[in-house]
Amino acid sequence: MPAFITVGRVLFSVLFIVSGASKLFDIAATAEGIASKVVIPAVLTGFTTQIEGLTGLPTAHMLAIAVGALELICGVFIALNLGARFFSWVLAVFIVVATFYYHDFWNQTGPEARNNMIHALKNLSLIGALFIIAGIDRRPPKAEPIGGEA
Repeated sequence: MPAFITVGRVLFSVLFIVSGASKLFDIAATAEGIASKVVIPAVLTGFTTQIEGLTGLPTAHMLAIAVGALELICGVFIALNLGARFFSWVLAVFIVVATFYYHDFWNQTGPEARNNMIHALKNLSLIGALFIIAGIDRRPPKAEPIGGEA
């Protein structure tokens, strides 16, 4: 059984590794998508302006790099079973946020709403799988006594 869990965890992680790497390889397109969907709250604009001045990058580009790195790093660590519980929780929170901003089917109509609802449901199932990974105990199961209770 542990071999199936390991193979499943590695195969599951491929999604995040490839997604994160593709975002990092095309930061401009990722930043454009973020800029079209994410609105920085007015409370944070002073802070983001300062960071933009320090880095020389627009906020959308910084978020694109952060998102790509987050997916890639979490995927690799889950695949290697290094802090898999922690990184599963990080990805679960990330998916909730991404679903809220990118697949807001409740604000849409027609085919676009149905398509985004399917994406939101897919993300819900990914969150479920991340909960399973977070809940798997690394210790071997206790051996049951033969013949029942003593």
